[in-house]
Amino acid sequence: MHDQSSSPWLGRFLSIWLGQVCSLIGSQLVQFALIWNLTLRTGSATTLAFASLMAMLPAVLLSPFIGTWVDRMNRQVIMLVADACSMLVTIGLALLFWQGSDAIWQIYAALLLRSVCERFHATAMGASTVLLVPKTHLARVQGLNQALNGGMNIVAAPLGAWLVATFPLQAVLSIDIITALLAILPLLFVRIPQPQRDANRTVTFWQDMREGFAYVIGWRGLLISLIMVSVINLVITPVGSLLPLLVTKIFGGGASELGWMEAALSIGIILGGVLLSVWGGFKRRIVTALFGLVLLGAFTLFLGIMPSSLIWGAIVMNGLVGLSLPIVNGSFGAMIQGVIAPELQGRVFSLVGSFATAMAPIGLLLAGPIADAFGLRIWYILGGVVTIAMGVLGFGLRSVMTMESHQAQEATINEPSLNQAPAEAL
Repeated sequence: MHDQSSSPWLGRFLSIWLGQVCSLIGSQLVQFALIWNLTLRTGSATTLAFASLMAMLPAVLLSPFIGTWVDRMNRQVIMLVADACSMLVTIGLALLFWQGSDAIWQIYAALLLRSVCERFHATAMGASTVLLVPKTHLARVQGLNQALNGGMNIVAAPLGAWLVATFPLQAVLSIDIITALLAILPLLFVRIPQPQRDANRTVTFWQDMREGFAYVIGWRGLLISLIMVSVINLVITPVGSLLPLLVTKIFGGGASELGWMEAALSIGIILGGVLLSVWGGFKRRIVTALFGLVLLGAFTLFLGIMPSSLIWGAIVMNGLVGLSLPIVNGSFGAMIQGVIAPELQGRVFSLVGSFATAMAPIGLLLAGPIADAFGLRIWYILGGVVTIAMGVLGFGLRSVMTMESHQAQEATINEPSLNQAPAEAL
């Protein structure tokens, strides 16, 4: 197994990570430009919803298949091919806009294909991180990623708006081509370690996929955690979509106040990511994640019961919601990375993402009728109470609290056919 402790891991990781930062900036700009183009051309909410669906479908439907491919193939090659294919899709779309022959269905197709490429890349990068970064620094890396995502939320929209207003759309798309090349370049020179696979063990694609499902189902602590994550996403995802109505109908604010609310959330995410990156969390990452859950639920609850006259109090509270998100997501992600066998990470990460993402549209479908029937505040109160309850429940479940120290034993008992090393040997 690759010895991370004796290798110059930081330089290798940062060279790849900085390339991914450039690629993420380009992808965000393309996403904004295409959605804005559809908005101006159609003015249709249905069109925008369908565009969002095209970007979401691969994460929900294809992730288990993508995760299996990632575990069976060279992850570095997958990242290279995914970045190259995404760049080719953007080049094709830029040419269509340049020729003036673009159609809405072509934009849908481009969003779908780019989302598939991004899902391959993200799964391969996530599964490779544990082989690039020492386990003691995984939470810090996760915090860095969370801060980056928060920063993108602040920068991408105004930068994208300026670019779209200043340059032709094909010129904006060309930025993504350049940033994709910057992401590809380090992957050509920096070697990413690959997980060990038994060369004498011949298994089919479907056997590998079933093994991933068996691993998740057979490990009680992980399965319970996934159920908890799904419940939380069910109640927390609509909180953001209802925010404009909360600002206007409950707090009597306008576009300016909504802008401050969204800015506070993004600033909170950045600060939370930086905090986790510097602090690293408690020694047991599950404790950090559950503690963050309780905070997330409490701040969401306080946002829901904030008096209508205290709009600035609501803005501060939304910032604290953002602060707690990286504590939860970063710590849980680092814990999963640290305890799952490297040769299974692609499949398990993809299943976690697919299972959690599938609950988001269900929450959005439920939120509207419930908020219309019982008022907007009820969803924030419900989301806060349920999230707090999940955090407290996690503290009381031994199978969850011992995930970091007993995962190998639990998985072996429930699925003896799995060929994996103990957690201490990863």
